[in-house]
Amino acid sequence: MTQAATSSRGYRARAAVLFGVVLIDLIGFGIVIPILPFLSPQLGAGKLDIALIIITYAVFSGVSGPYWGRLSDRLGRKPVIMICLAGGALAYVALALASELWMVYAARAFAGLMAGNLGVASAMMADLTPGERRARGMGQIGAAFGLGLVLGPLLGGLLAGGDDSFTLPCLFAGGMSLLAILAAGLFLEESVGAEHRAASRAAHRRGVRHSLLKMLRETGNRLLVFQFLLHAAAVSSLTYLVPLWLGDMLGWGAREVGIVFGVQGAIMVLLQGGLLGLLVRVVGEWRLLRACISLLLCGLLLALFAGGKLSMLAAIYLALSGSTLCMPLLNSITSQRTPQALRGRMLGTTASAASWGRVVGPLMTGANLSLFGYQAAWLGIVLIVAIYLSWALGAPPTPATSPAR
Repeated sequence: MTQAATSSRGYRARAAVLFGVVLIDLIGFGIVIPILPFLSPQLGAGKLDIALIIITYAVFSGVSGPYWGRLSDRLGRKPVIMICLAGGALAYVALALASELWMVYAARAFAGLMAGNLGVASAMMADLTPGERRARGMGQIGAAFGLGLVLGPLLGGLLAGGDDSFTLPCLFAGGMSLLAILAAGLFLEESVGAEHRAASRAAHRRGVRHSLLKMLRETGNRLLVFQFLLHAAAVSSLTYLVPLWLGDMLGWGAREVGIVFGVQGAIMVLLQGGLLGLLVRVVGEWRLLRACISLLLCGLLLALFAGGKLSMLAAIYLALSGSTLCMPLLNSITSQRTPQALRGRMLGTTASAASWGRVVGPLMTGANLSLFGYQAAWLGIVLIVAIYLSWALGAPPTPATSPAR
């Protein structure tokens, strides 16, 4: 067997293990998605409270994201992933035991503080994949997210049952995080070499740090990072709005909403796990990104005028299918423009930008919904995506001319 074939098999095996760990974790994450909009009102929350609970998670994950990425450059990706999984398990248990509204806020705040996994897992996948496979590798992380959205919401809806009891789903989500810790400990291999980790620790002890602005300037990623905020603002607004929209307009509950997200998760798996690599080879990363943002915008415009079940579901699936491929494409573009020494911190920064987008989006959408109704809420998301698309229609970002030191 040739060395190239052996290397290819090794890459696939390590990427498959990472995919499995992320999948197990995201099944637990997916269980909670259709539950929160129905759990919180039982404890006295209104629609704005639901947005604020989502925002609480996003604020704390936005604050902690760069820290987890930087820590993974020094300690390695594997231990940081396991630490974050342990924190997530505790947060799910706290949510299961919540008997007052403030306890829901506290549980989601702690969950956000420990939400470093996606950024660090993306950095690990970038470590494992060569440039020509990078988009496909990021698509595998996205496919794990999609499959988590297939199984998680379905499990959440089934475990909640007809009486909307949410203790069991939250405890089950915590158990999935513990299972992911076990899988990571037994099977996940470290992707950052010992020499690189030692150099990062030595630089940290000497106080040699890149400022965030200097890192973004040298890598040329300032505007690129801003698109993570816009993308997350739009998608988190969709995720917040869809359960309320379906509940008010169609009278649907946690079970039906879980099925809707489950079907969308299946579409995500097909697009990210099966078609992304082929589409990138045929179309190219940048043109594909433009097409996906355009599809997201078309779905949102349809939602503005949707008047029945079929048109509402079509709008949801069109918008979310368009958004599905954007994040792995953005991650691939960013990782290829960032040296490995800064990769964990850069992808932690983009994850943080996405978290702040999850603050801006639901806050704006919740305010629009409370003051003006659903059409105004959809229109606000349309404006965000229009700005996002105007950036993508410009010239592709070119690599920075001076390498980050």
